[in-house]
Amino acid sequence: MRTAAILPVKSFGAAKQRLATLLGAGSRQALAQAMFLDVLASLRKVEGIEQIVVVASEPSVEFAAEEQVVLLEDDVKDGQSPAAAIGIRWAVDAGFERVLLVPGDTPLLSSAELEALLADTPEQVVIIPDRHGTGTNGLLLRPPTAIEPGFGPDSLSRHVAAAEAAGVAHRVERMPSLMYDVDTPDDLAVVVDAIENSRAVAPRTRGALRQLDRAGARLKQPAGAES
Repeated sequence: MRTAAILPVKSFGAAKQRLATLLGAGSRQALAQAMFLDVLASLRKVEGIEQIVVVASEPSVEFAAEEQVVLLEDDVKDGQSPAAAIGIRWAVDAGFERVLLVPGDTPLLSSAELEALLADTPEQVVIIPDRHGTGTNGLLLRPPTAIEPGFGPDSLSRHVAAAEAAGVAHRVERMPSLMYDVDTPDDLAVVVDAIENSRAVAPRTRGALRQLDRAGARLKQPAGAES
């Protein structure tokens, strides 16, 4: 089955505004780029993914272009869902039967877990929740138009409702490596701990975090601080 992965990328310079209490603009930009590169590297290793579609409002991702990676301009610049829709339209026009939507801030993403998911999914829609169990960090859609993606707060329930309304077979699948995205200081602290406790994941993000640590950045909030 022809499968394309769709990876929306927000401008690195404008990314992760909710981390401003911990990191300056340049540090947030470096972290966002490192996480994107780790996600892209994991997707490249998945044999079941024929094409990676990067939908970007970030000019610097041009370096990622290669035979397996298609770069599309996010001319809408209205968030993850409209960017995903741009990628879905491209995949449909290119004849892909299935799409995998993942965000660019999940650096722990495991290619082995993705291989297993793609190899054993009879359902038309698979929804992968975030660590809170309310958001969505991944969508597998067959066909690509099975439901319309609607990311953001409480998107898990919206995606389940959309699949039920469309009458398509679906399931919610917890994938450990895709549970951890980075939006808030609390999210960053969890990802920092996960990377520190593993030797084999997120090498670019690990490197960026080490550089930030050497520069004196506060990668975790003081106890009791609000996120």
